[in-house]
Amino acid sequence: MNAAIQEYLLTLESEFVRHANPQIAAQQEAYLKNQFRFYGLTSPVRKAVQKPFLDKKYLPPKQDLPGLVKALWAKPEREYHHFAQELACKYLRQPELTDMALYEYMVAHHSWWDTVDHIANKLMGSYLLRYPQTRGEYVEKWLSSGHLWLQRSAILFQLKYKEDTDSALLRSVIHRLLGSKEFFINKAIGWVLREYAKTHPEWVIRFVEETPLAPLSRREALRILERKG
Repeated sequence: MNAAIQEYLLTLESEFVRHANPQIAAQQEAYLKNQFRFYGLTSPVRKAVQKPFLDKKYLPPKQDLPGLVKALWAKPEREYHHFAQELACKYLRQPELTDMALYEYMVAHHSWWDTVDHIANKLMGSYLLRYPQTRGEYVEKWLSSGHLWLQRSAILFQLKYKEDTDSALLRSVIHRLLGSKEFFINKAIGWVLREYAKTHPEWVIRFVEETPLAPLSRREALRILERKG
């Protein structure tokens, strides 16, 4: 890691430490089941602190992004992981086919919904919209992995696709995961269907009627539609 990147990380660390709040940290750690340490920065405070580090004129070169993200991901405090995924979003206009390897690393390490959902939606989703020819390869890889969070990513990467949603692929992914007992899988199925219902409600209604979804998935899928009657 070059000196400039080391200085970037050390300066970020000093700012996070300066704004730390142990009382808030204890609450945040409990909320995520004590899986991660926190400095105790609320989201508005963290975003204000990190804003200069995400300014275009201070961003490291794209070639340094994988090493920088992995260095941030190796740190125990969750604020670094949240910062890293937002940092990665700053490079979405400099796409490369090799980017997915980094996104998969982020999903597979220190995994929990608070990072995975952002990565699946913002990073993987953007990548697979730009490189649709790779969707089949990656979705099959994630579904076959047996990894909870990669499988959740296979469901959620299309969350905000709206008219660009590949409904045949969505159907196939859900059918591959039917019968799962995992809360985060069944919740994600319901969530993506609920979101797609804003664009194609008839498709979602028909799919829910024809598919033996878990009760949680069905409930989540129809929540908005039932509210509208």
